[in-house]
Amino acid sequence: MNRIAMFASALLALLMLAAATLFVVDQRQVAVVYSLGEIKEVITEPGLKVKLPPPFQNVVFLDRRIQTLDSPETRPIFTAEKKSLVIDWLVKWRIKEPRQFIRNNGADIRNLENRLSPVVQAAFNEEVTKRTVDGVLATEREKVMQGVQARLADEAKSFGIEILDVRIKRVDFVASITESVYRRMESERKQVANELRSKGQAESEKIRADADRQREVIVAEAYRDAQKVMGEGDAEASATYAAAFGRDPQFAQFYRSLEAYRSTWRSKSDVMVVEPTGDFFKAMRGTGGGAPAAAAAPKR
Repeated sequence: MNRIAMFASALLALLMLAAATLFVVDQRQVAVVYSLGEIKEVITEPGLKVKLPPPFQNVVFLDRRIQTLDSPETRPIFTAEKKSLVIDWLVKWRIKEPRQFIRNNGADIRNLENRLSPVVQAAFNEEVTKRTVDGVLATEREKVMQGVQARLADEAKSFGIEILDVRIKRVDFVASITESVYRRMESERKQVANELRSKGQAESEKIRADADRQREVIVAEAYRDAQKVMGEGDAEASATYAAAFGRDPQFAQFYRSLEAYRSTWRSKSDVMVVEPTGDFFKAMRGTGGGAPAAAAAPKR
């Protein structure tokens, strides 16, 4: 029983010794070995590693992956024409010199971010103040980001890091003038809309006037053609009547009498007072004779 207890104690001591002297370096990390408070070794290769037990040696792990630093707060920056802009940015960085990083920032990445943010903001201030609003928004946006990255290159060495990329996420006016800018844009758009409406109205009137003119021309030409056709028809009808009446004068006289009756009695309520033996009724009496010489006016 004593042997088992001794074996268990030895095994436990061995495990404690192994836990104190062995450590694993992940491929995403960098291991910094301290010896009595000083950096003795920086291990970048992943795998199982050995060190002396505390307090002789300690290990600190640093993340070697690419990190992102976002702008912690939005501060106004003045452009070359004294316009105030608010810029949201981000910076991609990673640890390049672990010894330098720890000497300047310790093992906590947040310490670096607190120190790096003002440096990035100052670099943006220097780049933006040389350019106009249009340049920052569009034409020189890429140059601004490149300029900031170049300015951060030297500062990054002192921090033990490497700046990989700088990006502008958003550019906007400060809240105090954003509303006035929107109002001015709205006024300009309304002015453009009114100009387009005026042009459209003028074009509409022009098209309508042209359509009216064409309609008048078409109606006039149609009336002219109709009158021409009617004239030709009347001439042909007169020629036909003349030919027919020439062949049979008695029929012609009878036809004229009927036309006189038709023109006289246009309504059922018409009344005519004449002598029954007058010429007007010769055709009705069948006694022959010409057309009535004169027709009495109907009495209504």
